[in-house]
Amino acid sequence: MTIGACILGCSGPMLTPAEKAFFADARPWGFILFARNTETPAQVRALTTALREAVGRDEAPILVDQEGGRVQRLRPPHWPAYPPARAYAPLGRPEIARLGARLMAHDLTAVGIDADCLPVLDVPAPDGHEVIGDRAYAETPDEVAVLGRAAAEGLIAGGVLPVLKHIPGHGRARADSHQALPVVEAPWDELDGWDFAPFRALSDMPMAMTAHVVYAAIDPRQPATLSPTVIRRVVRKAIGFDGLLMSDDISMGALSGGFRERAETARAAGCDTVLHCNGDMGEMQAVAAGAGVLSGQAQRRAGAALARRPRTPEPFDVAEGRARFAAAFGGRLAA
Repeated sequence: MTIGACILGCSGPMLTPAEKAFFADARPWGFILFARNTETPAQVRALTTALREAVGRDEAPILVDQEGGRVQRLRPPHWPAYPPARAYAPLGRPEIARLGARLMAHDLTAVGIDADCLPVLDVPAPDGHEVIGDRAYAETPDEVAVLGRAAAEGLIAGGVLPVLKHIPGHGRARADSHQALPVVEAPWDELDGWDFAPFRALSDMPMAMTAHVVYAAIDPRQPATLSPTVIRRVVRKAIGFDGLLMSDDISMGALSGGFRERAETARAAGCDTVLHCNGDMGEMQAVAAGAGVLSGQAQRRAGAALARRPRTPEPFDVAEGRARFAAAFGGRLAA
């Protein structure tokens, strides 16, 4: 069976007949859910089942952005509210970041979601855009790496694959890549010693998502997502990441051109899979055509990533974990 080198969204809380037919034909490697797709636990479970049935693969990964704070697609009243990443650093207890991620993994696997676009490993600069802000764990690479690893390990322990973002670093960007293309002017030495460092520390993780950011000292023309130079020289070599590399959402405002062209360029640059999130059918058709099929190294990395999911999550007392998590924040959280 050929598998498309793309990860796609869908338009609402249940699949339309047109979406079922398209996914059966395009066979994307995986899917991603947003708030528009999540109403109740029973509904999300039915949707994740339907997505996998559409492509005929029980192992097809289903992703979500469940960071906590501002970026949380599954929300109260049906799911707990989690704090933003920045809340963990003042505690001085990485095990609480691990516990928070373990609790998220419990929530996600209960509804058939098995990959979380977490941890955010960006190191925020003082003049960086607030799009990162409190989504960053801390203000230094070492702290970000320690807390990011704790969160990643908590997800894996609960049967959920982590996705590092936004490799090789979005923290210096002074524009929101959802709206415009950021250009970072810092020299190589600064980037290598600061921005790249948390990603290097977690380079053993199974998946990562690119940054739609231009690094002028490395490739002044193309953002990392579309740059063979950045992916080869930075992601694969300087950082040493050999896991599955997915693009950030190629419908974001940082990128230009047609959607087939965006997908083709991202794949040619070295992205193993192309991510498209908004569920627009016309755009998805173009993305699937441009992304092509998984083969070669991309196929190897995709298989290796899925192999990192534990067959059985580690034993876990959910009620005790929620109580301990809330207590770590002085009882201020209803997690």
